[in-house]
Amino acid sequence: MNQSISKFIEKNYLHFNAAVLVDASKAYKEHLAKNGKMMITLAGAMSTAELGISLAEMIRQDKVHIISCTGANLEEDIMNLVAHSHYKRVPNYRELSPDQEWQLMENGFNRVTDTCIPEEEAFRRIQKHIHARWKAAQDKNERYFPHEFMYKMLLGGDLEPYYEIDPKNSWMLAAAEKNLPIICPGWEDSTMGNIFASYCIKQELKPHIVKSGIEYMVWLADWYIKNSDGQGIGFFQIGGGIAGDFPICVVPMLYQDLGEKEVPFWAYFCQISDSTTSYGSYSGAVPNEKITWGKLSKTTPRFIVESDATIVAPLMFAYILEQ
Repeated sequence: MNQSISKFIEKNYLHFNAAVLVDASKAYKEHLAKNGKMMITLAGAMSTAELGISLAEMIRQDKVHIISCTGANLEEDIMNLVAHSHYKRVPNYRELSPDQEWQLMENGFNRVTDTCIPEEEAFRRIQKHIHARWKAAQDKNERYFPHEFMYKMLLGGDLEPYYEIDPKNSWMLAAAEKNLPIICPGWEDSTMGNIFASYCIKQELKPHIVKSGIEYMVWLADWYIKNSDGQGIGFFQIGGGIAGDFPICVVPMLYQDLGEKEVPFWAYFCQISDSTTSYGSYSGAVPNEKITWGKLSKTTPRFIVESDATIVAPLMFAYILEQ
């Protein structure tokens, strides 16, 4: 008997983390139904986990209005798009010896848990085309954010000859087609960020052609003010790290540092986290702590699903999409 994912979840997910998953998903839908907007933040290696299969549809159906992600997630979705067949899965990764890890490296495979990203087909294939975009901007004395260079490359069809998955499963392609706002703090520590730095060291490119994290924050402050009326903006955080830490701070910055006393708090908050609480980490902080920092109101709906985001996020997206 066929059963929708949503019905399965409602029947079986009744207690503990499972129940929070349902509560948070319902609150997400209610927030959108009241014309609220939603930010999704992506940490870890969610793109390599192929979150694009579900996230791209969320983007197409206007269930997300802005994304904050690490530089790794920005590029790794595109790497999966153009080099999928060259990826190598290592299901016994826990048993690998240092010699076996070294052999993977020598063979051009960079391991992310059980999945190895191919150096030549993924990194270098994109490098050729993104460098052309960087160089063109420099020649025209133009400056763009990291994600804007990626959008230009995708929308320009630079990578179409290499597509190895159904393009509808690429969240970056879906975002580019919607011109979805993206915040990518700390882009410099990504592979493409390292490659860009190498060109700057060789004096082939100038650092200023890629806009900075501070400029991302300035842009986000303006976007938040313009989009936070009515029901407001929700915050759906996948994992921890800079992808979540950076954008959530825009509210206390506006309120405390700029004196924007009327700026609303984040209107919804949910984090999928596997970080241990009470160890002093921000990633492991319970949502209530954010009230003390001026990020959430005492009335903001708050949820934390303590589980594996690679399992939980697609289920929540399926529920929100009414699949």
